[in-house]
Amino acid sequence: MCGIVGYTGKRPVVDILLDGLEQLEYRGYDSSGVALKCSESIKVYKAEGKLKNLREELAPHAYELTKSTSGIGHIRWATHGSPTVVNAHPHTCNCGNLVIVHNGIIENYKELRAELEAKGCKFKSQTDTETVAHLVASIYGEVRNLTKAVQLATKKLEGAYALCIMHNDEPGVIVATKRNAPLIIGVGENEFYIASDVPAFIKHTKKAIYLNDNQVATVTPDALKLEDENGMIISPKVEQLPWEPVALSKMGYKHFMLKEIHEQPDVIRNILVGKLHTSDTPIVLDEVKLTKQTLKDLNRIQIIACGTSLHAAMVGKYIIEGFCGIPVDVEASSEYIYRKTVTDAHTLVIGVSQSGETADTLTAIKQSKSRGSHILIITNRPDSAMAREADSLVPVSAGIEVSVAATKSYVAQLTSFYLLALYMAEVKGTMEQAELTALKAEMLILPQKIEQILAHKDEIQRCARKYSNTRDFIYIARGINYPTALEGALKLKEISYINATGYPAGELKHGPIAMLDETMPVLSILMKGSVYEKLLSNSEEAKARNARMVALTNSTDPKLDDLFDFIIRVPEVNELLSPIIAVIPLQLIAYYIAEFLGKDVDQPRNLAKSVTVE
Repeated sequence: MCGIVGYTGKRPVVDILLDGLEQLEYRGYDSSGVALKCSESIKVYKAEGKLKNLREELAPHAYELTKSTSGIGHIRWATHGSPTVVNAHPHTCNCGNLVIVHNGIIENYKELRAELEAKGCKFKSQTDTETVAHLVASIYGEVRNLTKAVQLATKKLEGAYALCIMHNDEPGVIVATKRNAPLIIGVGENEFYIASDVPAFIKHTKKAIYLNDNQVATVTPDALKLEDENGMIISPKVEQLPWEPVALSKMGYKHFMLKEIHEQPDVIRNILVGKLHTSDTPIVLDEVKLTKQTLKDLNRIQIIACGTSLHAAMVGKYIIEGFCGIPVDVEASSEYIYRKTVTDAHTLVIGVSQSGETADTLTAIKQSKSRGSHILIITNRPDSAMAREADSLVPVSAGIEVSVAATKSYVAQLTSFYLLALYMAEVKGTMEQAELTALKAEMLILPQKIEQILAHKDEIQRCARKYSNTRDFIYIARGINYPTALEGALKLKEISYINATGYPAGELKHGPIAMLDETMPVLSILMKGSVYEKLLSNSEEAKARNARMVALTNSTDPKLDDLFDFIIRVPEVNELLSPIIAVIPLQLIAYYIAEFLGKDVDQPRNLAKSVTVE
């Protein structure tokens, strides 16, 4: 949510900031801006909407700005105040000498604003960020040192923030700090980068320092100084980044989402390497510290997640209970943190997050950890704040996911849950060896089965075109694929803005059936197994109300031809592993419908990739 880029060095800063912000567009935004240290002053340029509007704003000043070699930039996703130029970042103090960009939410900004207004500060925007600008500026007037002013100001702030701040009286200096929001420093030769995420500077340097909460970094072209909030010097830990710039390329695909859907076979292979060698050898999860005694002592497991990760968690509940016999609760993080939860040393708490920075989930994890629960994190970012809170870690190894709508990270989370459930079953001894061997053997060939689907997309495209003009869509499933129905509906909502809803098929007649008529498409996830006949019956109920019926199935049952208007077939798969196969066509249906409708597939409106505010 929002994106920060900063640079100080020897090179012209404008293009570095704009390119860095472009690499962070996947996070979602509705306005943008930059602040550049020029010879006599700091100049601020802002625009509503996409970055092209900011580029147009900067174009008339291109020559004069080439001499600027330090600056900060921001793309904003509106929280306080509408997405206008006035509310866009960067924000300044009244005299314009201090400038700031900010991710997160300052929870006590109203109280601070009232205090600052009483001192004579004049506010222009509706944002919480401007409060921080005035606060730091007022302290700077007393201490005349930007680092010290930031340290003192942050002691008064409540909430989450990542901050980059410059002052006109300290040329080339950028001060950065964070609390419960990501901020990373890229280390170059006589230059430093500051960003919310690695893609902003990966093409320039692969050396980085991950700031911890309340640390304050002061960077100039020639030096970096890292301190705690009290001014004590800290020795920075420089890490080598694993990603290549090519990961940010579309590689010939029209959209990142389509590229990332096609990457899913290799994502599964990458996850299995080193963890699942053969079908008759134990699963290896080196960073999971759950012993047989630990598992024996567990009373229950709680899985906490948001959005797409919540749907992966629901599949995780199904297989962990089935494989291990341990009760599992799944709850949205945003609900979990605002009620009295019962966790203790006998509870395993699993946090699931693509970014590892999701604010609600991070808060929930910290609450549970304080009560003595063992914390296990499933994330695509082993360098994230959530991973650093973990007692056990399952990195999903999906690589950078640029499209806002999660695809490959969802399949990676599912695969990780299967590995974890099978690992726990092996440690606990709760599954027959023959069943373990069979499931592991089929997991090893899942990538080939997904490649079969991706190689025969024509039928899926035809289905998407046929239903691209619908205003509503219903997805139904039962058992382990109910979360698949929810995820398929969410994908369609996210990128096409069609009102899609997933239901347990047995609940259709308890209310939703009232919506069915000849205008309503109903997609049945009809995978062979324990609930096949029940779901077939539910589909017949919908057909009797004249609904437009679509089947997603691995069955060759001839009865389907009369019942369904459209049938999408997928390869044969064990029912327990079917969510990984079934979700692929649903991702493609959502993609093609959005493409046919001309939507912004990779950056859907109002959405952010990493939601770092509660």
